Parts: sequence; C-alpha cells; structure tokens
Amino acid sequence: MAGLLLAAGRGERLGTPKALVEYAGERLLDRGVRLLAEGGCRPVVVVLGAADADVRGAVVVRNPGWASGMGSSLRAGLAALPEEAEAVVIALVDQPLIRPGAVRALIEARAGLAVATYGGRRRNPVLIAREHFAGVAERAVGDVGARAFIQAHPELVTEVPCDGHGDPADIDTPQDLAALRSQG
Repeated sequence: MAGLLLAAGRGERLGTPKALVEYAGERLLDRGVRLLAEGGCRPVVVVLGAADADVRGAVVVRNPGWASGMGSSLRAGLAALPEEAEAVVIALVDQPLIRPGAVRALIEARAGLAVATYGGRRRNPVLIAREHFAGVAERAVGDVGARAFIQAHPELVTEVPCDGHGDPADIDTPQDLAALRSQG
C-alpha cells in the first residue's frame, strides 16, 4: 500500500505554498508524510511543484505542470508509484488534523475504491486500487483530482466512516490558518 501526498500548489488564497506552512512546530508537508507512513503506507510519494523542499521519509516527484491544477499532480504521483503498489492512499497537504487512524481505516476496508467520511460527508483521504489508476488519471484534469472518477463510479465506492480519526478541515486562507493555530 503506497501513500501519495499532493503538495504542489502555490497556496494562492493563503499567500504561500501550503506545503511549507508550519503548524505545531512542523511543516504541513512533514505532517502529511507522517500521516501516511504512520497509517501504514510504504512508500510515501510526495508531489511538489510551486515550492521546493527536502523531504525525509518520502520519494519526491516534481510536477513541472503544477500550475495547471491538482489533476496534473495526481497524474504525476500515480505515474511515480512502484509497480508493486497494489493500491494508494491519497492525502492532501492542507488537511493537518487528519490522523493516521483514517488511513488505517481505509486500508482495512479492503476495497478497490474507498473514501473517508466525516459526519456522513465524503472527504479525504481516499484509497484507489491499481486497477483504477488509469481511469482516475484520465479524469484528473485541471483542478479536479480523483473526485471525477469517484462521482462517475458510485457503484465502486466504499464509504469508510473516519469520525474520531481527526478533522478534515482544510487550510485555504490566512483566516483558516489563524483559526487552526488558535485551537492548538
């Protein structure tokens, strides 16, 4: 089970690349790598673009087309996964409150396409089996990642309740970051 952290964006609304933002003394990039590794993913692949960074414990893939949106980063990350990876758990760098239990719950679901839910709503992370990589990559265009494939194939989706495994709130604006920091 591989892990894929999408961390290539510029963080336009935030004013800085999210990957480099620190929360609780740790870069969001490093928190995301730790989330996937502690959740049971090996290897962990990180897709970078707008920012360059040294990353411990992960394989770094640079996406030269990062500015075109999340879709190109997802395609680059899927292409970089080792052939022996039967599936991948995909996480986003801007959700620092998700805990490794969510990743483990997705893996334990033993599904070909699993989506974490919080309060009954689909969020991230997601698990995608290799058999779906090509279909996911084909629909990952612009700022759309795996969502288009997931929505097109509801019969394949296993929803995995992850309440109690963190908060899926994402950081998009300086206000989001300030609110997160005021809680911690």
